[in-house]
Amino acid sequence: MNVQGLNLPIQYLKGVGPKKANLLKKIGIETVKEALYYLPSQYEDRRNKKSIFEIKPGEIITAEGSVVQINEIRTKTNLSIIEAIISDGTGFLKAKWFNQNYLKKILKEKKKLKLFGKVQIDYRGNYLEILNPEYELVEQTLNSQTQEIVPIYRLTEGLSQKQMQSIMQTAVEFAIPHIEEHLPENLINKLKLPTLKEAIKFVHLPPNNADIKLLNEKTSDFHKRIIFDELFFLQLGILLIKQNRICEKGISFNPEGDLLKKFLENLPFKLTSAQQKVINEILEDMKKPIPMNRLLQGDVGSGKTVVAVAAMLAAIECGYQAALMAPTEILAEQHYLNISSLLKGLPINTLIYTSSYNKHSNLICSGAVNLIIGTHALIQEDIHFKNLGIVVIDEQHRFGVIQRAMLKKKGLNPDTLVMTATPIPRTMALTVYGDLDYSILDELPAGRKPILTKVIEPENKKIIYKMIAEEVSSGGQVYVVYPLIEESEAMDLKSATQGYEGLKKLFPQYKVALIHGKMSAKQREEIMKEFRNGDIHILVATTVIEVGVDVPNATLMIIIHAERFGLAQLHQLRGRVGRGLRPSKCILLPYKLTEEAKLRLRAIVNYSDGFKIAEEDMKIRGPGELFGVKQSGMPDLKVADLIKDQSLLEIARNEAEQLLQEDKNLSLHPKTRASLENFWKGKTEIFMTA
Repeated sequence: MNVQGLNLPIQYLKGVGPKKANLLKKIGIETVKEALYYLPSQYEDRRNKKSIFEIKPGEIITAEGSVVQINEIRTKTNLSIIEAIISDGTGFLKAKWFNQNYLKKILKEKKKLKLFGKVQIDYRGNYLEILNPEYELVEQTLNSQTQEIVPIYRLTEGLSQKQMQSIMQTAVEFAIPHIEEHLPENLINKLKLPTLKEAIKFVHLPPNNADIKLLNEKTSDFHKRIIFDELFFLQLGILLIKQNRICEKGISFNPEGDLLKKFLENLPFKLTSAQQKVINEILEDMKKPIPMNRLLQGDVGSGKTVVAVAAMLAAIECGYQAALMAPTEILAEQHYLNISSLLKGLPINTLIYTSSYNKHSNLICSGAVNLIIGTHALIQEDIHFKNLGIVVIDEQHRFGVIQRAMLKKKGLNPDTLVMTATPIPRTMALTVYGDLDYSILDELPAGRKPILTKVIEPENKKIIYKMIAEEVSSGGQVYVVYPLIEESEAMDLKSATQGYEGLKKLFPQYKVALIHGKMSAKQREEIMKEFRNGDIHILVATTVIEVGVDVPNATLMIIIHAERFGLAQLHQLRGRVGRGLRPSKCILLPYKLTEEAKLRLRAIVNYSDGFKIAEEDMKIRGPGELFGVKQSGMPDLKVADLIKDQSLLEIARNEAEQLLQEDKNLSLHPKTRASLENFWKGKTEIFMTA
């Protein structure tokens, strides 16, 4: 691409100017190039031309005729209506435009006019009419050749569709001489791709014989070319990050003592075959003299923590420190408690370091502690490790590439193990996590029973109280989860505090407790200990119990205002029960149900498999929000859809891999490299070493 020409600020394009440029900026268009990649959201087919005599009410048509009458009507409310009647010799058609006074100067009698829109009968029953039709003066069209398939763009207030179409046409006509091919010629030939010039022109100015179905589905060869480019440059960048890591010098861990063996022997349960397989994968990876960068994904309750501890012990046994970073302080505390319990009797010095526990950074620096569990505080504050060997990051999608790099800089290029309980569909594994190798825990510990999940309407909530009584009287324990801590007028939600008071009155014979994020760490720790020991029967909570809490005797999960929780959150919460031998239930109590909330609740009731739930969540919310694509250090995708364009993503990945095998640093493909650097903008320093 000729970047200089395409980087022309949009305001200098003929017919734009500063005022329209400010409006275009709101929809992400500041340069000619950005205009080219702002694709139509749909296309209108105006090829259905009929004589006025043939037109029937309810049809969407294109009609042409001469203006025989033009009127301006003012209503009692001072609404201006411009009314034109056209005739083609076979009949009359009325058009009405509301509050568009400027049309008086444009529409004159005897002028030839083309109209497009939906036909109805006027209120008197005398005329066929179209309200607010798209119009075109026939003599204005170039060489009398009208565009019959018309691109429709998403707009911002202040810009009309007609203005947008005109700007886009001008942008394409200006850009065509400046567009240069940036994909290797053999790749274009191999995949039978149209040229970039052809693709850009076609999607904005489709010929009148184009297939309208393919256009509106964005599956024409020309759409696919533009989508492929974006996915190809995305994959090239991700693969270069990975390639750069393979060239780095890391630590080769070869533990020769029996620390890891003792840990595994002391476990009060037998490892699943999946856990054993993944531990072996990780230990093999850690032996290599290059930094491990591995994603460990496993559903709720699949035993990721034990695997992570095994990896950290391998590093500790070789004389290095290990750090585990959680996204929240509560999760860090829970990891600290769980891991301390797992390591009882072993010579490991464990420290928690968060904003609440921040007094012993000197122990990290001196090497007096060898396992450090914390939050962002481990990167953001002035913490120095003596010899950091491995970093375990929990729930990676809440962190980005940049934060990961910052943490790695604190050690000697440590190995990285990323854990997530949110299963990741393949498209996301190839994108957000594309620079990582990955292991999957696809087996739950023996004895796990499926959790019955039901939605109960608010008017039937007495059933829930009955279920609580039955569960506790038969020896089980209950979670009741609320989305808020305090009463909020804005959201009108019942708070956990209010629910706690109500349940205490309803069940005076049982111990009811409340836990939430505003309590001190010590208070929360004490309550969770009591709940684990069975001293608390009903625990009212906010989502602080979302991940990492293991109470085998908890058998009933009730989620109040279930519509306020995301699908992944609901799945995580449900995973807090069903961890023992007794059958468990998860009850969802929604109040105001939106269409999206209905989809979420339907998915959580129908599916227990985390991968299926992740796919449903991605369909509902989109990958950007779900996996933090915007925060991940990756470029924004303008045209590609990671769900819809999965097959193209796979092809792009394969072709990017092949190109880098042939030309490791793209030195033989300068135009491809220039477009890659432009696509990744300021982020190229992460991966470009050559």
